[in-house]
Amino acid sequence: MQTFRLKAETLRSDDPRLAAALQAAYANKERPHCLCLPEGVAMYIAHIGDHYVAKRMPNSGSRHHPDCGSYEPPAELSGLGEVSGSAIQEDTESGITTLKLDFTLSKAGKRVEPAAAGSPPDSVRTDGSKLTLRGTLHYLWDQAELNKWVPAMAGKRSWFVVRSRLLEAATNKLARGDALDSMLFIPEQFAVERKDEILGRRLEKLRRLSEPSKGPRKLMLMVAEVKHVEPSRYGHKFVLKHLPDMPLMLAEDLHKRIFKRFENEISLWDADETTHLVMIGTFGFDGAGNACAEEVSLVVNTANWIPIENRADLQLVDTLTHAGRRFTKGLRYNMAADRPLASAVLSDTTPRAVAMYVVPANAKPEFKTALDELALASDLASWNWDAGETAMPALPQLRGYLSTPPSHPDAQEAVGAPGN
Repeated sequence: MQTFRLKAETLRSDDPRLAAALQAAYANKERPHCLCLPEGVAMYIAHIGDHYVAKRMPNSGSRHHPDCGSYEPPAELSGLGEVSGSAIQEDTESGITTLKLDFTLSKAGKRVEPAAAGSPPDSVRTDGSKLTLRGTLHYLWDQAELNKWVPAMAGKRSWFVVRSRLLEAATNKLARGDALDSMLFIPEQFAVERKDEILGRRLEKLRRLSEPSKGPRKLMLMVAEVKHVEPSRYGHKFVLKHLPDMPLMLAEDLHKRIFKRFENEISLWDADETTHLVMIGTFGFDGAGNACAEEVSLVVNTANWIPIENRADLQLVDTLTHAGRRFTKGLRYNMAADRPLASAVLSDTTPRAVAMYVVPANAKPEFKTALDELALASDLASWNWDAGETAMPALPQLRGYLSTPPSHPDAQEAVGAPGN
């Protein structure tokens, strides 16, 4: 549980006086300090809706104690290091984060050739100046802390929780001069008995796509789970979970590009029925009112909604989860597949956090060399696994506690949430 120092007052995160203290500090432009370390770590206060929230300063997550809720692995161990400060710009005075996107959210003139985001050299590239579709999804997942795992979350992460955390993560974010949450559509968990009210809220959310405009037609950003892909009369369509009456139409050329670019992701998802296939894409309505995809990216998630890239990733995350470990999954953002990152960082080890590095099967020698250099430059301890050559080594030693206190924010988020 976090403890904050505001002026001469020290308050725990469960103290009922904290909300008023944060509001007063926000008005007076004062910085709270997290007391996870004796000297304290400076934070800033964001005004989100009706709430005032203490947030870690940009690029300061690794300065917190590994047990702290504000701890974040060093950005250089994941794809975050490439985009932080350029494609992602945080203003600690206003609490607003501005995102620079490399995909369009409008469409003018004739239909352009659709894109399977991520196909070289389109969206997934080592360019930190703008976020690709996958980079945007990884950013939302990171901000929602869905790439973090604590044992208290076991059995409690449903689509209800995932959606709620993603929507919260999208607040106070700007993209192309507009609020990100206004252009982001995430279907709510479907229930037959509530289908009419769910449809009403969906129509209201998507109203901007149907509004007449003299300029370019607006597109929106969708994050949803793919149920399956099936043929349509003139192409194919994504059938999405929680959207039984709104398939996402795919032109035949886009369908072919998706299955070519995301062959490995689709194969991994198809081979393991416990995994989830998450789609992020831009879309609009055609003249008949059908939702049509313009650009798409796909990311595979474990049963607990933790993003993975390959079979070794899945084995590592499942092993850590079943062992009751606390960890943060490294996310690639824009980074190319031939560049290494820390697959996970354990925060329950002694005496310091451990970066876990995995060499996937068929990796080139250059990948292994770059991974060794990354590990050597890091202040964290290292754990290494060459998944193409050896069985997984023993996990690093646990520090001495086996579970997260119920007060941990990741445990609180699931209270009262419907099941999967």
